[in-house]
Amino acid sequence: MRQIISTPNAPAAIGTYSQAVKVGDTVYLSGQIGLDPVTMTMAEGIDAQIARVFANLKAVAEAAGTTLDAAVKLNVYLTDLANFAKVNETMAKYFNPPYPARAAVGVRELPRGALVEADAVLVIG
Repeated sequence: MRQIISTPNAPAAIGTYSQAVKVGDTVYLSGQIGLDPVTMTMAEGIDAQIARVFANLKAVAEAAGTTLDAAVKLNVYLTDLANFAKVNETMAKYFNPPYPARAAVGVRELPRGALVEADAVLVIG
């Protein structure tokens, strides 16, 4: 049985998707960009966008009744792979070892002109 996860503490979906879907003990978090959940405006600059992305993912994980430490897979999309080290720095503030499996992919562009996006799969328990 699917359970839709939603929270006002992360940006509302800007398309035909849910913030997250829980099936059994697995939670699939949709991609988050650097949007402020209250104003729906993009954070300024790469550092602020990376922090906002992880804060948004954290909020959705909490709405699912867990934390980002339940992440088993993380996908990060960057419009400039030179910012990969910045992702690592910020990620260390939101995740504890052992870290999830991860992919980092360079992309040409992201929704709303975002510089970074990330999605995750969590397993609870």
